[in-house]
Amino acid sequence: MPERKGRLDGKVAIITGAGSSGPGVGNGKAAAVLFAREGARMLLADSVLERAEETLAMIRQEGGEASVFEGNVINADDCRRMVNTAMERYGRLDILDNNVGISRRGTVLEISEEDWDFVMAVNVKSIVLCSKYAIPKMIESGDGGCIINISSIAGLRAHSSTPYTASKAAVIGLTMTMAADHGPDGIRVNCIAPGLVYSPMVAPRMDDDLRQIRRQASPLGTEGDSWDIGYAALYLASDEARWVSGITLPVDAGLTSLSPVTYQTLSQQQYQRS
Repeated sequence: MPERKGRLDGKVAIITGAGSSGPGVGNGKAAAVLFAREGARMLLADSVLERAEETLAMIRQEGGEASVFEGNVINADDCRRMVNTAMERYGRLDILDNNVGISRRGTVLEISEEDWDFVMAVNVKSIVLCSKYAIPKMIESGDGGCIINISSIAGLRAHSSTPYTASKAAVIGLTMTMAADHGPDGIRVNCIAPGLVYSPMVAPRMDDDLRQIRRQASPLGTEGDSWDIGYAALYLASDEARWVSGITLPVDAGLTSLSPVTYQTLSQQQYQRS
């Protein structure tokens, strides 16, 4: 029986937010490790070099190939340098996985203009800038490409954080528009909407009681983690998804199949406890 080829053999990926903001494995790190296991070569981008280097160590320990890049994805020059660095090191670009994201709490009455602008810059502008420089290189590489954006089920439902919800809804709209604009170039653009995932980003404000509330909120009654998001990204990046573009894929244990009241109530519980 012939040896199985990796699902991403021969492909080159850039993963932004490739490190984890705390102990454990975040969405970007999980995707990077899974992509490497399936044969992709990668540029691991993060604003904190040490975080990207931790991911690099995991990949190299398993025999994968990757390198790191330190930069700020809300800065156009850094995004341009990031894409050019990937081309210089690997000679092509096939996949862009936009993982960077932050949150600030508050209603429109509470949120400061500075915080609003920062959330929109990190969660939305970063995707625009990274894609702006990545898409021409994907076209140049000759085989089209794949862009994966990370939204949230907060972009589909009311949430206690108005700027976060607005930014994640914008990511969904941006994904659909990009898929329409760049489909003729052979570039697929899709979006993942994680549910109540337990990750390094949320861990500091979680206790056992709240984690149990989050588990019970979904039909499956189980807790998701960043590996669940990483596996979804792997599918969308692979040729198995060659005819999939412009979608938003909830990865949420079925939570969005329930009444919106469920998620809104849960959000208010989180807001009151934090």
